[in-house]
Amino acid sequence: MGAPPPPPWDLPRDPSPNTSAPHARPSSQAGNRHRRPATASPPRTARGAREAPELPSTHTALICVALPGLVISGQLGQLDGRGLDGFYRGGRRLLSRCQVRVAGREPVAVQARMTGADSARFVAALRASPAAGPDPDVVVERTRHADGTERITLRNTALRPLRLPLEVALGTDLAELGAIASGRAMPEVPPSVHGSGLRWASAGAAVSVTSEPPPRDALASAGLLRWELDLPPGGTAGVELRVRLDGAAPPRAAGHVGTSPLAPARAAGDDPRVGPILQAAVADLQALLLRDPAHPSDACLAAGAPWRCGMAPAEALAAARMTLPLGTRLAAGTLRALARTQLPGPAPQSGLIPGPRRDAGPFLPPGCTGTEATLLFPALLAEARRWGLPEQQTIELLPAAERCLAWLRTAVGDGPYLTDPQPGGPIRCETQAHAYRAALLGADLLDAYDRPGATDLRQWARTLRAAFRADFWVEEGAGGRPAAALAPNGRPLPQMGSAVVHLLDTGLLGSGRPAPGLLDEAQTGQLARLLGSPAMDTGWGLRGLGAEEPGYNPFGHRTGAVRVHETALAVAGLAAAGFEKEASGLLRGLLEAAEHFGQRLPEMFAGEQRSAGSAPSPHPAACRPAATAAASAVLMLTAVVGIRPDAPARTVVLRPVRGAPLGALGLTGLRVAGAPFAVRVSRLGLAMVEEVADGLQLGT
Repeated sequence: MGAPPPPPWDLPRDPSPNTSAPHARPSSQAGNRHRRPATASPPRTARGAREAPELPSTHTALICVALPGLVISGQLGQLDGRGLDGFYRGGRRLLSRCQVRVAGREPVAVQARMTGADSARFVAALRASPAAGPDPDVVVERTRHADGTERITLRNTALRPLRLPLEVALGTDLAELGAIASGRAMPEVPPSVHGSGLRWASAGAAVSVTSEPPPRDALASAGLLRWELDLPPGGTAGVELRVRLDGAAPPRAAGHVGTSPLAPARAAGDDPRVGPILQAAVADLQALLLRDPAHPSDACLAAGAPWRCGMAPAEALAAARMTLPLGTRLAAGTLRALARTQLPGPAPQSGLIPGPRRDAGPFLPPGCTGTEATLLFPALLAEARRWGLPEQQTIELLPAAERCLAWLRTAVGDGPYLTDPQPGGPIRCETQAHAYRAALLGADLLDAYDRPGATDLRQWARTLRAAFRADFWVEEGAGGRPAAALAPNGRPLPQMGSAVVHLLDTGLLGSGRPAPGLLDEAQTGQLARLLGSPAMDTGWGLRGLGAEEPGYNPFGHRTGAVRVHETALAVAGLAAAGFEKEASGLLRGLLEAAEHFGQRLPEMFAGEQRSAGSAPSPHPAACRPAATAAASAVLMLTAVVGIRPDAPARTVVLRPVRGAPLGALGLTGLRVAGAPFAVRVSRLGLAMVEEVADGLQLGT
């Protein structure tokens, strides 16, 4: 495709898209309603802006996660100190080299695979007796865990006993992950002998590696540990290495099963893929859990590994919302954690949840994820209440939701639209969808507790809906399309991208009713047809930017790559709106893509068109695991079943996809109204509840 046209406004781009500064109230609203796409002179380039560093590729790496622990390995299993390889804790690399030699030689790698979200297994082989023939007679197995342990086991397959020297060369630079990602190489820190292993210390940290059994020799000058292992015929021997940060508490993953806020849901049915993808998703979500040391009962999700092992407010809220079928504890912990970050005071920004800037591609300036997070907060609280969040917890969080809603009304002023970034930024399609949903679900929440403001929110939402249907719909011969944004002068930016799926994500009201959307029925139908077209649907999922749009790049993270959670939102939204053909096609495509990623969906992959015998191409910089991608599996499978609870009214409505796109499907281990919930859908698309909380009635 040709080069993209210049953006329709003259805003300098922020050279640092991760700036977390909140944005002020817009100074004006776009009020004119033109249909001509906007044009303008090219944007200015910020002086002194540095070129973004090229991130090391991760698509072939095995990434084991149990936050705050993380270990990244190549396919060969040897950690050689290059790239991202290493054991990490809290964002610091504790060990960058761990190279095994047996009898003075490096074993030949034969297999590498993940054995869980937090562990990987590497198998290598070598000939210890060259005179015996060409076949290897020693198997070397390495089992590596994100908690900082590695077990090295040698197995003798020969008919005679073997005595083999085992050497492990160790080293570290104690570098921060951010420095590694930006290409700022650090020299290795010299080691010293420490107990049954080695120790490294710098001004910022100290790390030790110990072993069981202790080595025969520990050589600080070479960073080397040595053992002599006796292996009887058919027997094994091994050592276990433990990597520990000095002064840190014993490693314990935040997602430890005994204290996890996520129910261990399971899926089974005619489609054999549903069980593995849900199991992998729950495991990845467990691995990405974080806890605030000052508030250890509050768990939330990191955005993804390896790049984003901290909480990103908007994505943490979005993932918590998609995982409400696994219980409300994650939602409650995320809401409490973010309520503590709200900006105080009487200023226009009061109530805003701060968040970093997010790149939006070539047509729009970076947006503020704090805006999205502030709008997601009341929506998540309202829906968590429907899924069974305890009354007292809802009441405690209500003031923070009210502050979010007050910020929204202050930010829009007398106009219909919310700009982002503020002031003077574009009026983004997805921002209006978030704001509209926040207003409707927030009003519903305020009414439930006799709080003021609901009438004003609903009135503003009606004003927004009327303006949106007129201003954002770009008429064209094929039936029209929603604009990606309006420039500050009101002119539409017509590029078709996957951000429009947020128009279908309307939210849940009482009695199992989906909230009304910004589009009318005809516009919703046209959007469904556009999303199901080859220009948007790759066969594996939705492109971030349509293939026929200027600037389309199948690897562009905002200009063509498939962003998994947006495809999942489209599946759920299309199914709820009755467009089951389009929903089913996207669902099956994403499930088939998951097979090529070992059921562990990345946050994004290339938006290349599917063809016979092809496979989705990984994006070299994508997080995998990623919170929203893992949560997408939960959302899609529960959308097929159509679970719509109303715990305060003690009802649950089931609206399964009538065509049963996955055949018979059963989900167990879910949670509704604080109790286990299980449901089964037949091949005819009929749903039956198999386990439910006492007193919870099946609604109609």
